[in-house]
Amino acid sequence: QVQLVESGGGSVQAGGSLRLSCAASRFTYNLYCMAWFRQAPGKQREGVGVVDNGGSTTYGDSVKGRFAISQDNAKKTLYLQMNSLKPEDTAIYYCALKIPCYSRSWDPSLYNYWGQGTQVTVSS
Repeated sequence: QVQLVESGGGSVQAGGSLRLSCAASRFTYNLYCMAWFRQAPGKQREGVGVVDNGGSTTYGDSVKGRFAISQDNAKKTLYLQMNSLKPEDTAIYYCALKIPCYSRSWDPSLYNYWGQGTQVTVSS
């Protein structure tokens, strides 16, 4: 059973940066997509960024130019570098895994595995 464990959340002032990590264990698939979603209180889960096994990425409109996804295939770890953070970025951030993956998607229901989430709080 694949497990995803996020880390790196915390509190930061507006304009600051954070880097989230998502470590995947028991993961041996070659055709996959990994994504970051977030959910703020009272709001629907929102796609932040997704990367496929080829390294191609797609970002949500609200984070383009500020957030960047990267992955360390050897460590089976996904990262989310968040810069120029805004109070509206405050949410629980989740990493998710879609297996198999033929196209990057924002539909949470298509993702097979989820991490437990990590809180990001941005104060003004």
